[in-house]
Amino acid sequence: MKLFTYILAGLLFVTPIVCEEYHCTKDKKCESGCCRLEPDGTGNCGLGPTFCGKGNCTSTCDEKSECDPGWGSKWSAAEKCPLNVCCSAYGFCGTTPDFCQGNVPTSPSCSGSSSDARTIGYYEGWNLERNCQTMTPEKIPLGYYTHINFAFVLIDPDTFTLSAMGADVAALYTRVTALKAMQPGLKVWISVGGWAMNDPGPSRTTFSDLAASKDAQESFFNSLITFMRANDFDGVDIDWEYPVADDRGGKAADKENFPKFLQNLRHALDQSGMPERPGLSITIPSSYWYMRGFDIVTIDPIIDFFNIMTYDIHGTWDSSDNSIGAIAQAHTNLTEIDLAMQLLWRNHIDPARVVLGLGFYGRSFTMKDPSCLSPGCPFKEGGKAGPCTNTKGILSATEIRKVVADGATVTLDSAAAVKIITWDDNQWVSYDDGETMKTKIQYANSHCLGGTMAWAIDLDDGTTIEELGADLNRPKFPTFDPDLFDPNSDNNTDLGT
Repeated sequence: MKLFTYILAGLLFVTPIVCEEYHCTKDKKCESGCCRLEPDGTGNCGLGPTFCGKGNCTSTCDEKSECDPGWGSKWSAAEKCPLNVCCSAYGFCGTTPDFCQGNVPTSPSCSGSSSDARTIGYYEGWNLERNCQTMTPEKIPLGYYTHINFAFVLIDPDTFTLSAMGADVAALYTRVTALKAMQPGLKVWISVGGWAMNDPGPSRTTFSDLAASKDAQESFFNSLITFMRANDFDGVDIDWEYPVADDRGGKAADKENFPKFLQNLRHALDQSGMPERPGLSITIPSSYWYMRGFDIVTIDPIIDFFNIMTYDIHGTWDSSDNSIGAIAQAHTNLTEIDLAMQLLWRNHIDPARVVLGLGFYGRSFTMKDPSCLSPGCPFKEGGKAGPCTNTKGILSATEIRKVVADGATVTLDSAAAVKIITWDDNQWVSYDDGETMKTKIQYANSHCLGGTMAWAIDLDDGTTIEELGADLNRPKFPTFDPDLFDPNSDNNTDLGT
């Protein structure tokens, strides 16, 4: 079905290469859609009565469109599109002007500084495994963040109790929550899950299994609450990537089960007897393809807020997507971020419960042609690995500053609100610095959003958050006082088993 999203305006307007997939003959069936043959033996693939109706269709005649543009339920799998996106005249769901024909949702509008309400920073518990530019909890800049989300704790696929990423990560829990002694009012939450939990392996379907089972949920809730009490966490962030998506281990039942799970979790937290009401948030993707697996309307009143991951919009994975291809594009393009936010506005989500994602890192490419380094030029592979992050295709904010200091060419893309750096003939990275992040924060304020969140605190040496913090009416606090906490002591890292 994903192939359907590649069509923008019908068969007459797709390129010949793509069109080839929509031709059929007596012996060649359609990959998608119904085959209608012409008298000369050639045919095209399409949907609806014109292609699938009796007397018109010659093969794969039971295919139905994603949505109903007006030809009736006989020819359509659903009346409307997920997330209230637009149904094109050809029965496909999408959000671009070709689909919507001017049907654009009204965006919320404000003139204040609503996003000052929350500044959330994710802290990577595994960052101390890097070769350099690590950040212990005691080095986290204080005074800027209202919330720190510790990433991650996992879920055991057999017992559904919490499972640490490793003993070294578990040893950091109370070192992070101890920062509350230095910054009054700071909240520290635990983030459960993460991208890797849904990678191929034993935990690939754990979230789906958990959401479908009351017994599993009881084990999980007991473990979570014990863990939060033992390690002094104030809330929980559920990072399931992604429900329903079959390429991420999801199941069709997830869409209905996830809100029920969250409602049960909310009730368990409220009945936990913790001194303050524990917070509850979820992370959501910025892409329609993955967000359509979330029943955001039902989830909205259950949680405190959504953390929308408006980064990683583009990367090396684009090379396997025929609708995009191996071309360099910024991973935090504000124009595309706005399209993602429209998915929320189409469903009347309260903007005060939406937290905009910011990336303290860049996505990089090794370009195919050194003479073509603009956005849209082809890339060969991910950019060279940084000395500290040591992963192709990504550079931390700290690594990027070093590249800039060494004389790289920096270009501001004002419309996208991103900066692009080129160096070493064929290296390319898109990223945000203080200047472009302020533009995104202005966007958040003008759309009444309830905060911003950064991935990740430890990918920045404090420079970027300090630039952003200058605009926040919050006092800067000194870093952690080691006299208040001994990191070599026997820390309480009870996993609630």
